[in-house]
Amino acid sequence: LEFAMLTLKLTQIGNSLGLILPKEVLARLKLEKGDTVFVTETPGGVAVTPYDPEFAEQMDAARVVMKKRRGVLRELAK
Repeated sequence: LEFAMLTLKLTQIGNSLGLILPKEVLARLKLEKGDTVFVTETPGGVAVTPYDPEFAEQMDAARVVMKKRRGVLRELAK
C-alpha cells in the first residue's frame, strides 16, 4: 500500500478538534487504540509518527556508554 498524500478533515471531539486516521494509515504506522504518536516540526511542515526522537537520542547515548563501559557493566551483572 502506498499513498503520497491523504486528505483528512478535522472533526469535533469534545472541546477539541481531531483527525480520524484511516485504518490503512494505522496499519502502516502499526498503531492501535491507546498508542502514543509524536508530532514533530519538519522543514516541510509537520510529521506524525510513532517514533519518539528524544527517546531515540537517549538510547543512542546509552549505547555509547554501554560500549565504553562494557567491562564495568559485565562486573555489575554478576
